[in-house]
Amino acid sequence: MIYLYASLIGYLIGAFPSAFLIAKIFYRINIFDHGSKNMGSTNIYRTLGIIPFAATLAIDVLKGMGAILITAKLFYCPVAVFISAFFALFGHTFSFWVKFKGGKGVATGLGIFLALAINSALSSLFVFVLVLFITRMVSVSSVLAAASLPCFIGYYKELGSYNIYLTVFASVVAAFVIYKHKTNIIRVLSGKESKLSWFGKAKEVIE
Repeated sequence: MIYLYASLIGYLIGAFPSAFLIAKIFYRINIFDHGSKNMGSTNIYRTLGIIPFAATLAIDVLKGMGAILITAKLFYCPVAVFISAFFALFGHTFSFWVKFKGGKGVATGLGIFLALAINSALSSLFVFVLVLFITRMVSVSSVLAAASLPCFIGYYKELGSYNIYLTVFASVVAAFVIYKHKTNIIRVLSGKESKLSWFGKAKEVIE
């Protein structure tokens, strides 16, 4: 039953549709009708600007952290924590509140690993920022940051004796995030991927 409770905790927290609610309540729009039609912080930035982007990003990161911290507090069981983490990511990308649509899992994944393996998470975040600065493509930055995460976890040996399980889990999460970016990868390879505008609200473009 512990694993069932952990999965429910993770999913319900992860499924909270932060981008959808911010766009709907404060801007009276359905975010799925704008930009890349994706419930992620990048689409919020491109469609609505920096302030709603920052709010969405913070909430999505906190969803990942919250699922871990609450589950760890309730159940002293590493397996339950991993299950809760996966379902938080799953809930974010397939939220029942918005007909099982969602984001691509990057911000919530960051929150998960900030709680589980902070050194590795910050190192992957550095990769993200560096690649974004060079390419201005969020998709490329997300894919490379996700791919680097298991390597950093293996290097830092976080969680001690559970490091091998954490590395495997990070590899599954990385594969999941990369899969969610499959259409972006196709556009990058064909030279059609859009680049991020640094200032103000960008034009509604396909992410």
